[in-house]
Amino acid sequence: MTQTIRIVDPTDERVPLSRTLAPRPQHLSGVVALLDIVKPRGDVLLDRLEQRLAERVPGLTLKRYRKPTFAKPAPDDLRRRIAAESDFVIEALAD
Repeated sequence: MTQTIRIVDPTDERVPLSRTLAPRPQHLSGVVALLDIVKPRGDVLLDRLEQRLAERVPGLTLKRYRKPTFAKPAPDDLRRRIAAESDFVIEALAD
């Protein structure tokens, strides 16, 4: 089933975005990118998530990435690198 959600972009809310969710796989496999956006304690969340995924999903490869600042979107080169090197992305936002 295709689901459409409304995403409000915090950098410009004058024109709301509408996107269709990507199909969700039945099982995680391959490479999962764990993206730290450098908000306080986001790394703590990712540390715990990385540990839990490693315990529960044998054979899963986990790669860590870090934005230079939470105040701006990830740089294009970082986004391209993550897209080229991973199958899924989990982004940590914590305060």
